[in-house]
Amino acid sequence: QVQLVESGVGLVQAGGSLRLSCATSGTIFSRSTMNWYRQAPGKQRELVAAISSIEWTNYADSVKGRFTISRDYFKNTVSLQMNSLKPEDTAVYYCNAESQPGVRPPWDYWGQGTQVTVSS
Repeated sequence: QVQLVESGVGLVQAGGSLRLSCATSGTIFSRSTMNWYRQAPGKQRELVAAISSIEWTNYADSVKGRFTISRDYFKNTVSLQMNSLKPEDTAVYYCNAESQPGVRPPWDYWGQGTQVTVSS
């Protein structure tokens, strides 16, 4: 069973920083675009940041310039560095591994979610 193990749950004040990490197996990691999503109470899950296997990155407009996604092929880990946090960043954050185009069978795996709370 594929697992995505997240770490970095925390409570931080507005303006502070937090780093989330997500680890999985090498086979999955090397052939996946790794994504971070978040879901705030009463809102739909949204894509926060993505990084492809060749480290092309994409960010939601709301986090550009504040969040940085990165991946470590030695540790099979994707991280999300979150700076200048705002109360509206409060949400459950989910790690996601989406198989690259052409991979068969395709996969779409999710972490268990980790709570991030930003106090004002």
